[in-house]
Amino acid sequence: MLIRTAQHILHAQETMEGAGVRLHRAFGYHQIPMFDPFLMLDDFRGDNPDDYIRGFPWHPHRGIETVTYMLEGMVEHGDSMGNAGTIGAGAVQWMTAGSGIIHQEMPKPVNGKMGGFQLWVNLPRSEKLIHPRYQEIVAEEIPLISPEQGVSIRVIAGSYGGIKGPIKDIVADPDYLDISLQDGRTFLHQVPRGYTVFCYMFAGTGTCGPGGQVLKNRDLVLFGEGDHVQFKAVNGPFRLLLLSGKPIKEPIAWGGPIVMNTQEELEQAFREYEDGTFIKT
Repeated sequence: MLIRTAQHILHAQETMEGAGVRLHRAFGYHQIPMFDPFLMLDDFRGDNPDDYIRGFPWHPHRGIETVTYMLEGMVEHGDSMGNAGTIGAGAVQWMTAGSGIIHQEMPKPVNGKMGGFQLWVNLPRSEKLIHPRYQEIVAEEIPLISPEQGVSIRVIAGSYGGIKGPIKDIVADPDYLDISLQDGRTFLHQVPRGYTVFCYMFAGTGTCGPGGQVLKNRDLVLFGEGDHVQFKAVNGPFRLLLLSGKPIKEPIAWGGPIVMNTQEELEQAFREYEDGTFIKT
């Protein structure tokens, strides 16, 4: 057993997106291709509605998947395919934009509370122009397991202890776990060798790896090679997201909400958006 150590530690930086949404970006454009196949992770937790209520009005996506995981509040969404609905607390929407979709996402507080995460996952060349699709999972459909006292895991994608998450058929072969540890508890998880693995802390204080690197709210760790990751809660409860995925290892041409393999493909996508031929039927 080789426990992965922290290769890079980043701290999420405040930024502005959409129509004026104040959020924290854990990683993004400036870190490619370090997190391959993952492109970006945004943390949009906030107590002030003015920070997020303007939302993300109509915009296009092509060549990627967007993954919204809500902790509190909800997001109302609609798209060019006629889909509409809400993503409530504890729910996940895994949208495969593929050949192209135009949508909007508008955050709404519930009892004054709002928060969650959005992850972008790249698609390989062979999948970039597939038909768009959604996997929308309500909170009750996500397995919550407790392998021992003081440890609880929500299995969104991938598996833990033989329990599989509800998100299926994703080319990146991801694990997406929401892990909660009580003070002093340790969590050990096997991950595939050669896969990209990172974690993002969003409550409490803990440590990772054999070196006991101390981590706190909005810290992100990109791990080096190995086949296991390890965490321990210190000075109280600790909560984090753990993600792994199979690298694509292809060129990345990234322009805002569209990610292709070449600059020519990127320019074509924006021309199609401007002339009204972006959506493929």
